Amino acid sequence: MESELLLRPKSLDEYVGQTRVKEKLRVYLEAAKKRGEPLDHLLLAGPPGLGKTTLAHVIAYELGVQIRVTSGPAIEKPGDLAAILTNSLEEGDVLFIDEIHRLSRTAEEHLYPAMEEFKIDLVLGQGPAARTLRLELPRFTLIGATTRPGLLSGPLRSRFGITEQLEFYTPEELAQGVLRDARLLGVALEAEAARAIGERSRGTMRIAKRLFRRVRDYAQVAGEPRITRERAEAALDALGLDRLGLEARDRRYLETLAVKFAGGPAGLETLATALAEDPLTLEEVVEPYLIQAGLVKRTPRGRVATRRAFEHLGLPVPETLF
Repeated sequence: MESELLLRPKSLDEYVGQTRVKEKLRVYLEAAKKRGEPLDHLLLAGPPGLGKTTLAHVIAYELGVQIRVTSGPAIEKPGDLAAILTNSLEEGDVLFIDEIHRLSRTAEEHLYPAMEEFKIDLVLGQGPAARTLRLELPRFTLIGATTRPGLLSGPLRSRFGITEQLEFYTPEELAQGVLRDARLLGVALEAEAARAIGERSRGTMRIAKRLFRRVRDYAQVAGEPRITRERAEAALDALGLDRLGLEARDRRYLETLAVKFAGGPAGLETLATALAEDPLTLEEVVEPYLIQAGLVKRTPRGRVATRRAFEHLGLPVPETLF
């Protein structure tokens, strides 16, 4: 498997997509470098696979500093946080905490003075003999990433000086990312083939890169030195993806909503029972792209299939629904 270090972009110029976010970051980074100060603490929010971790590495590269990577669930106790802050960071370094909304409340409270004053309090001993030791920390930049910003506490959210929401990618941007990977790996990939992959990647760069590797496998086994659009589409069809990138589970969801419930509205629990799926899986894994693609609407009365959903499934559109 290819090293992520080979394919991961290093600079903002190499990072594909997220143009609005990149333009603002260029300003923030340049200003921080001119002042000789660390970048303000940054919160990156957005669905999985949009490049939050990659962007954190790019920011560290642009600042010319090291990055230390951890995750919210890995920091269970204040001591875990203290070890990272006191042993791993130098002046100006970046600390990246993925899934920061899963940070324990106790560790989160110890993070506040570290973010504001670059200090951390340690409790030494137990009982009446316990005492508090305040340690000075190097000035650092905390970059937090979250797929569920609504779960962040208000006090933690307010301590980030910069908050950016990453958006889904366009098919053109996804094609650019795939072409870049193909170039770095020495794979002959036609632009139209990259476009075909981008169209079925659900607006997510991670999915586009994964599908490119699978398309390359099919081309390699077929003995084709160059990947054409026809080869890419045949491979994607074999993977069970339709023209919108929907998988079998996505189509089953749509068909259940459109046929069994006549387009809706249908409640989440009802749909989950009909599909024998976990409601949380439907809400967090299946529905986000269906909603983003304009196939499903969430209403106060439940989920409703849109006209586009019926057309995509090749079903007659009920006039009573619209």
